[in-house]
Amino acid sequence: QVQLVESGGGLVQAGGSLRLSCTASGGTFNFYDMAWFRQAPGKEREFVGGIMWSGDRFYYADSVKDRFTISRDNAAITVYLQMNSLKAEDTAVYYCAANRANWNYRTRYADSRYYTIWGQGTQVTVSS
Repeated sequence: QVQLVESGGGLVQAGGSLRLSCTASGGTFNFYDMAWFRQAPGKEREFVGGIMWSGDRFYYADSVKDRFTISRDNAAITVYLQMNSLKAEDTAVYYCAANRANWNYRTRYADSRYYTIWGQGTQVTVSS
């Protein structure tokens, strides 16, 4: 069973950048669809970005499009989230999620219920 560990969170000023990493262990990472979600205090968990197991299809929430980039390095068994032009409203706990690849991903990538494996989360705080 794949296990996920996020890192890279921290405190940054508005307009700055951070890169989050999600490293997997314990399974065949190559065949897992991956995603990043976030949850701000008092709000529901929301989809941020997703990447298909093949690495050639990406999805983003409208709120982060053109600012965030998701990528994966299967050799390093890591998924990244490069976050640029950060805003105060990006402040949240960011979670990495995974599920074994299947055709449903194309329609369910933003649905948190699709993912069966979650990391513990990493805090991102953007000061204005």
